[in-house]
Amino acid sequence: MNKRALLLAPPLLAASLSGCISFGGKPPKSLLTLTPAAALPVGESQRSNVAATITIAVPSLPQELASSRIPVHSGGTAIAFVKDAQWVERPSQLFQRLLGDTITAKTGRLVLSSRQSMLDPGAYLMGELRRFGVEEETKEAVVTYDAALIRGPESVVEKRRFEARVQVTEIEAASAGAALNDAANQVAAQVAEWVGK
Repeated sequence: MNKRALLLAPPLLAASLSGCISFGGKPPKSLLTLTPAAALPVGESQRSNVAATITIAVPSLPQELASSRIPVHSGGTAIAFVKDAQWVERPSQLFQRLLGDTITAKTGRLVLSSRQSMLDPGAYLMGELRRFGVEEETKEAVVTYDAALIRGPESVVEKRRFEARVQVTEIEAASAGAALNDAANQVAAQVAEWVGK
């Protein structure tokens, strides 16, 4: 009898624990991403001996943006998250890629990876993505990017804050994602204009 009880114990224990353990929440129906408004030319080659070069660092983030969720600010200090809204990857990586595409399309600059920039150091853009979410009171998607640009052989650092606000019809995944995409493209266009001067 004791041997039989010992043989049945592990499966019974596993079955009873299966109702208590969760390996993550239910995934959303779809994931959000950023789509550049400025189109990159297909098949056109760029060379660093002809085009000015720039390296774009992945922006640093506050803790509220360190996940793939969309924060909603309400009442000044409270932060919640948009239900069922999730980015395909962290906002910092999506925004870095959007900046690269927009700067290339609008200025003709050749965007290099960190490794490539060792061979051809050009301008260097870094910064912090301060806001990338929704404000409940104003019903706006807000993107704020504090940028630092190092250019020229003198390595002069220039800093500037960029921000865009876009109305959100409803604070839910689809409309919040679309509004943030629009705001991020506006900021990227502002940065491209600044970099191209």
